[in-house]
Amino acid sequence: MHTTTPGGRLVFHVFAALAEFIRELIVDGTHDGLAAAWARGPRLGRPPAMTDEQVRQDRALLARPDESVSLTARLLGVSRTTLYKYLPELADGTR
Repeated sequence: MHTTTPGGRLVFHVFAALAEFIRELIVDGTHDGLAAAWARGPRLGRPPAMTDEQVRQDRALLARPDESVSLTARLLGVSRTTLYKYLPELADGTR
């Protein structure tokens, strides 16, 4: 297809308009699907890495002087970064 001719430019613009229309249909469908999911009520996205009970357990473990962040992270099956996210008081660097 030669886009230098009037007919070539017309075909090119028609294809571009069709592609834009299809993309808008996909976006609308995605928004409709998300709205339906929110209406059903389940939590969307990745589930939390730690439960409230795990956060309480970790605080209790870290209150003991012989426990480290690395050890408690291994015990709970999460990373140290996750512990720092859920326990911001650890970020001061005292442990």
